[in-house]
Amino acid sequence: MTIEKCEPELYKQSSSYNSNMSKFDVEILQAAIIGLQHESSRIDEKIAEIRARIGGTNRAVTTDGNKPVRKRALSASARRRIAAAQRRRWATFRKTGQGTEPVKQQKPAKAKKRNISAAGKKRIAEATRKRWAAFRAAKLKRARAA
Repeated sequence: MTIEKCEPELYKQSSSYNSNMSKFDVEILQAAIIGLQHESSRIDEKIAEIRARIGGTNRAVTTDGNKPVRKRALSASARRRIAAAQRRRWATFRKTGQGTEPVKQQKPAKAKKRNISAAGKKRIAEATRKRWAAFRAAKLKRARAA
C-alpha cells in the first residue's frame, strides 16, 4: 500500500488534528500502520501453525493444556421430563405445607429458658453477701487508716 493511494481525500485539511500535522508526520504514521499490519499477518500465520500442531481445531485450549469440557446438550423431550418431575416435587412440597410462610414473617425459635435450682440460688445469694461484706470491711479499713 503506497502513501499516494491513501492520501488524496483522507488526509486533506478536513479536521483540526490533520491540519496541525505535517506531511512528514502523516507519512510516518502510515508507515507504522503498514508495519503493524505486516506484524499482525505474521502473528496470524504463527497461530495457524500452532493450531495445526494441536489438531487443527479452532476450539480454545485451557491453561493446563487440556481440551475444554464440552457442555452436554439436552433434547427437548429430556427437558420436558425434567420440568415435569420438578413440578411434581414442588406440588408435594406445597401439599405438606412446608415453607408456605414467607421468610420475613417467620420468627426465630426462642432459646429454651433455663431454670436454676433453689440450692443454686442460695449459693449465689451467700456469695454475694460475702463479697459485699468484704467490700464494706475494706472500705472501713481505708477510712480508719486515713
